[in-house]
Amino acid sequence: MLVRDLCKSFDGQVVLDGISLSVAAGELLSIIGPSGCGKSTLLRCLNFLELPDRGEVRMVGHALRRDGGRWRRADEASAHALRAQVGMVFQAFNLFPHRTVLDNVLLAPRVVKRAERGLARQEAMRLLDKVGLAAVAGRHPGTLSGGQQQRAAIARALAMAPRVMLYDEPTSALDPELAEEVLQVMRQLDAEGMTQLVVTHEMRFARAASDRIVFMDAGRIVEEAAPDQLFTAPTDPRTRRFLRQFL
Repeated sequence: MLVRDLCKSFDGQVVLDGISLSVAAGELLSIIGPSGCGKSTLLRCLNFLELPDRGEVRMVGHALRRDGGRWRRADEASAHALRAQVGMVFQAFNLFPHRTVLDNVLLAPRVVKRAERGLARQEAMRLLDKVGLAAVAGRHPGTLSGGQQQRAAIARALAMAPRVMLYDEPTSALDPELAEEVLQVMRQLDAEGMTQLVVTHEMRFARAASDRIVFMDAGRIVEEAAPDQLFTAPTDPRTRRFLRQFL
């Protein structure tokens, strides 16, 4: 994945100010920084849920560029093709409450990929087993714990066979025990070679599981380094101030 000079403003307020970043295949990259620094907007711009004002994203074989001009139909087609190969997990789970866990996982492959129901169901159950939820496949999301709902959301994203996974604060609404359930699934995916970008405030996870960590502030990448280097010898005073809250 390659990102060049990504910029985004809302109502004249600069949120992303020239973000450039590369992510290797199979890398687990954690993005940290204070609230409001642009982390979540960056993720949403990577799969064009938000349209950047300017910049380029190269990911999963697609290249999309914006220079402030009009968004064309061909651009939307490319963005749709990119999104089909990029899974995204949100802080709020976003499961359909009136559907069972199994049906939540089945929905995208059936509707988007037109997968045959029997094969799609078999794959959905395999994924639910992978995240430890096969036994609750027939239940509705509201009957599950927060950790179980987030794991169901991960299984739903994996059902589209993505090449990259994006996570926007996936554990911020969970207590430590439930958060650990979710983080364990992400570690497993990392061991299997999945490329993952994680916006997180879980510093212990970022330090233990990441291949690299990016620190953002005020819409810019301030510092990026291997976990041990960033946590033990950050070079920028803004990084040091931020990490003091957790160390």
